[in-house]
Amino acid sequence: MRPLTRARWQIHFCVVLWGFTAIFGRLITLDAPALVLWRMSIVAGALLLAPRVWKTVASLGPALIATYAGIGLIVALHWVTFYGAIKLSNASVAASCLALCPVFLAIVEPWIAKRKHRPQELWLGILVVPGVVLVVGGTPAGMNAGIAVGVLSAFFVAIFAALNKRFIHQADALTVTWIEMTAGALALSAVLSLSGTATPFVLPGARDTVYLLLLAFGCTLLPFVLALGALRHLSAFEAQLAVNLEPVYTILLAMLLFGEHHELGLRFYAGVAIILAVVFFPALRARGLAAGSSQGDPVP
Repeated sequence: MRPLTRARWQIHFCVVLWGFTAIFGRLITLDAPALVLWRMSIVAGALLLAPRVWKTVASLGPALIATYAGIGLIVALHWVTFYGAIKLSNASVAASCLALCPVFLAIVEPWIAKRKHRPQELWLGILVVPGVVLVVGGTPAGMNAGIAVGVLSAFFVAIFAALNKRFIHQADALTVTWIEMTAGALALSAVLSLSGTATPFVLPGARDTVYLLLLAFGCTLLPFVLALGALRHLSAFEAQLAVNLEPVYTILLAMLLFGEHHELGLRFYAGVAIILAVVFFPALRARGLAAGSSQGDPVP
């Protein structure tokens, strides 16, 4: 198999694994903060076993470590709100909200990257409104809180994605991941301890333990390593297009495993289709123009 073909299959396999993230969020009985605390702790502990991680951390300056730690706090906020949205609604609703991430990214990335906003990016946010209205209208009223928390989760994704893009090249990717996971786990543990409403580590049952290990290794560490390898051969366009499919895979898995299509109306799926179309169209159009200007050059 050619390296490019293998990389394409590899990145799509990673996206399917990421699609199971929401599925495990519904299967695990722990509440959102405890679930996220265990996920981040398991990943951080596994990465600490890699000698190059702690050796690289020792060579980083305090300011850079603090920056990655701050990003880790935002990652924790994203995961807590994402799993909170699943608990308040279902996996399909949470995944559909996640599809709004590129819209928020178009707004926050210019601010973080210190560049001007582009008109076409602002139009992206306007065009997605009808889809959001349909999603809300096609969802039972009892799930509206889940939609609100899910939208907040997508906003946090946009923030940490833009920050990671700006700072990721200043350190080894595995080391950055360890700092972010460790900082997020410590912050969550401190908040839970100080709040007095819950103990930091709620011991999971046997089934939850299995699901947590699958979530940490199968949906976090494994796709992370595979995606790094695939990105050596894929263009930025192909990689982003594949990642944008994550909500699609999650919704399909939720339909097959939980029958969530019986809980949601036709307007919900029409709204999701509009949101995805708005997100995909600019990228596809840009790719088409690039292909036309290259006079038939093969796709990289």
